[in-house]
Amino acid sequence: MGTVYLARSRGGRTVAVKVARPELASDPHFRARFRAEVDAARSVGGFHTAQVVDADPDAPAPWLATAYIPGPTLSTLLADRGPMDEARLRLLGAALAEALVAIHDCGLIHRDLKPGNIIMADDGPRVLDFGIARALESTRLTSTGAAFGTPGFLAPEQAQGLEVGCAADVFALGAVLVAAAGGHAFGEGTPMALMYRAVHEPADLSALPQSVRPVIAACLSKDPAQRPTPKQLLDLMAPRTAAEPAPHTAAHPPTLHSAAVSPARTPTAGPAATRTPSAEAEGVAHAQTVTATPQQTPRSANVRTGLPTAVATGALIVLGAAGYGIYASMGPGADDDLPRATHELTIPQSIVQGSYGWDVEHRLPPDTSRKGSTHYSANYSVTSTGTEKGVPFRTVYVSGESGRFSDPEHDRDSLMDAMTRTGQEAVTDPPRTIRVPGSDVDFRCETVDGATVCGWGDANTTVAIKFSPSASLEVAAAETRKIRDDIRRPITTASTSP
Repeated sequence: MGTVYLARSRGGRTVAVKVARPELASDPHFRARFRAEVDAARSVGGFHTAQVVDADPDAPAPWLATAYIPGPTLSTLLADRGPMDEARLRLLGAALAEALVAIHDCGLIHRDLKPGNIIMADDGPRVLDFGIARALESTRLTSTGAAFGTPGFLAPEQAQGLEVGCAADVFALGAVLVAAAGGHAFGEGTPMALMYRAVHEPADLSALPQSVRPVIAACLSKDPAQRPTPKQLLDLMAPRTAAEPAPHTAAHPPTLHSAAVSPARTPTAGPAATRTPSAEAEGVAHAQTVTATPQQTPRSANVRTGLPTAVATGALIVLGAAGYGIYASMGPGADDDLPRATHELTIPQSIVQGSYGWDVEHRLPPDTSRKGSTHYSANYSVTSTGTEKGVPFRTVYVSGESGRFSDPEHDRDSLMDAMTRTGQEAVTDPPRTIRVPGSDVDFRCETVDGATVCGWGDANTTVAIKFSPSASLEVAAAETRKIRDDIRRPITTASTSP
């Protein structure tokens, strides 16, 4: 969403002030949704949320202030202290279920529940950022078939761009509890791999104590209707006695000591938290920033059916929608037994001689599973030039990766499966291998659910492309060859990642 500042209200209360990025501030859809979500969020009570204390959706840079909750995030706590035992898992699950009850009763859906959005305060866990993802969903970047969330905690219906209800938060809660037990519900790897497993593969519950596995398995059901409600989950997870210790973090230092905060007032107008103290003299700002650098919410991946937006609260995931996304891993890798890195993927301003124009690019955080890798997502659509030339497609959607591959065709097929497989897909043209004249690789193409999909895999690049509307496999393969020529380039000293 933007930047988070630690500040004080005029009465001395510590608050977290979240200020929207300029590109969001200029989006009227974001402002309208943000206003509605803030109004609903003000009414959220309960023991396990951070209360909204003030906001100004109409400020030049819309902002939201919540109570400041000292303590580490759940992800930090797990990294420092290791997995939770059964007693603490049950307490955590019950507390998060109470938080979801409070959020859902106010008509909100969190949409991005994950360990990084849970603060482990002295008196128990607090859920942050509820309602923000819905506002971000309304922006231009996600206007078609989009959903917010973080792969690995993302419900199957979110990953497929379907309607999202309260059950999506229950799914995320189940994945959070698996993480709290030291596991990964859907393994590790790229965002696309995590989304694919969430839709098609059973969750890995091996890290959980045997007694809670059936409950968490129900939370992680592929069918939203089969998941328990938060109230039912509270009954199932609540500890059997009230004497067990709460999952507090008394020994953990607060996120930022209050001594490091300069006195300030909660904003009353304008994008207050973006100002320096000198701006106060200009009569523009009503809150000073902290004396240290602002606290930045961790950036997570942003996806275009293939893959994650760099937004403070979660990953943008656009599936089955018009658009073009490149999911590229830059860098040569480190394994001597893999092919030498000679090529990589890039995102030009236009492709196929200007027939498709660039809309938006998102650069993702490095993928630590591949040395030096970087991911991208972008949207392309047909231009007037393309219309004049009579190109066969209105939109092109691509997901891909560059690196060093021992089995590139398998990786290509995995990308195509993740793009097309829903369990109820309608295949019009079954998969066929096509060698286009002048190409040095085979393209695998098929038509699924009204769109034609082609892909290739070579030693350094694996890519899957979805074309809409559908066309013959030969036409799509020919267009794929042109796009491959545009986005695949030799690695030079200047372009190689360190």
